[in-house]
Amino acid sequence: MDLHFSPAHELAAAIRQRKLSPVELMEATLQRIDALNPTLNAFVVMRSEHALAEARALGERIARGDDPGPLAGLPLAVKDEEDVAGLPTTFGSIPFKDNMASEDSPQVSRLRAAGAIVVGKTNLPECGHTGYTDNRLFGVTRNPWDLERTPGGSSGGSSAAVAAGLVPLATAADGGGSIRIPACYTGSFGIKPTLGRVPKGRSAMQEFSDMIVWGPITRTVRDAALYLDVVTGPHAADPDSLPHPGFSYVERLTPPPSGLRAAFSATMGGLTILEPAVRREVEAAVGTFVQFGCAVDLFDRAFPDITLPWLTLFSAEIYAKIAPIYEARRDDWDESFVRTLELGKRTTIEELGDIQRARSTFHQFVGDIFEHYDLLVTPTLPTAAFRAEGPLPVELNGTPFNPVCFTYPFNFTGHPAVSMRAGLTDEGLPCGVQVIAPRHREDLLLQVASAYEQIRPWNHHWPRKV
Repeated sequence: MDLHFSPAHELAAAIRQRKLSPVELMEATLQRIDALNPTLNAFVVMRSEHALAEARALGERIARGDDPGPLAGLPLAVKDEEDVAGLPTTFGSIPFKDNMASEDSPQVSRLRAAGAIVVGKTNLPECGHTGYTDNRLFGVTRNPWDLERTPGGSSGGSSAAVAAGLVPLATAADGGGSIRIPACYTGSFGIKPTLGRVPKGRSAMQEFSDMIVWGPITRTVRDAALYLDVVTGPHAADPDSLPHPGFSYVERLTPPPSGLRAAFSATMGGLTILEPAVRREVEAAVGTFVQFGCAVDLFDRAFPDITLPWLTLFSAEIYAKIAPIYEARRDDWDESFVRTLELGKRTTIEELGDIQRARSTFHQFVGDIFEHYDLLVTPTLPTAAFRAEGPLPVELNGTPFNPVCFTYPFNFTGHPAVSMRAGLTDEGLPCGVQVIAPRHREDLLLQVASAYEQIRPWNHHWPRKV
């Protein structure tokens, strides 16, 4: 059994069936992290001794006949903006480098209760503010497919860890694409759920944008379904948390859906351009939808451009969180992060009103699509991964373009979305196809993704040498 690239559900099943020791898996995991992390910089904090001790304790429980849980012994990476008791939650930011967590976040607590073992925290851009992973506290994270490229952001450390075979599961968060962007650039699977599907923990400030959600980055669709089975359900600390859906996502993966209709927009009606190889792979991927009974129509209508409204709202919320310490720690913030904060700081209540009016118009536009279609399909991103050190590209072959225009619109609307591997470019880099469903239909997305994965499997091809 390949301990580094086997799906999470297969590893957990092997441990539950006593065919694999949790200690053996953890030792192999820690050895691989020791070997590859100095190059990738996916992990920024480790708890190796504690993780190994927890694996030994789990092995003893299994020997006694105890149920080890559905995630039995799975090494878990946690994005460094989410709390793990006894570890710092730094947000990739110097002012928070000593911010020690006293308890697990609800998501981490549920994952651990199900048998997962936290091995460490993963890197992100400062406070998750951009689409590549670099910060002044821990430095740049690299893509295992090409070390000169970014694994994306903001959950770049998590995606690099999963794609490089360091861990089978990683937590992530998405306020404008921060699950789907890194999943796309590393060829992984990522799902952005509906707001509240995965509860958040205690916070010093109640968020007001309703755009940031928690979710997983995994190597297979079933692994993500298993993950959601464990973490969904209401939590007292999160007023936005949703009731449990009342079913298992894993059990809903089959039979494959039939009779579905999808609208496919390659450029959101001309809002961006694509690398030719990305367009080739995405169109080929979408062409296979008919094989599991999904009719696909080309959707040529121009989407409203909500780039500035989304960016301003996102920036305003980040600034509101940082405001109590912003000026006192001004020299400690990264320059690109300061630009985000300053945009938020300048935002007036009148502008917020304009943003929410634009948001309402966009809600109606997307709502009209779902009046006629079950799914909306786009590329996840218009290019393969760019330079690891950034910045975000603003031109493609001399033509101005938006490098992340496909992801943040659906944080604005709150629709669940997945990124799955479409194929590889001529340079051997992953590119992705995004599927969006009506709100609260994570089950439909996972069904569609599972059916697609059976036709165009990707889990046999990962960067084995880093």
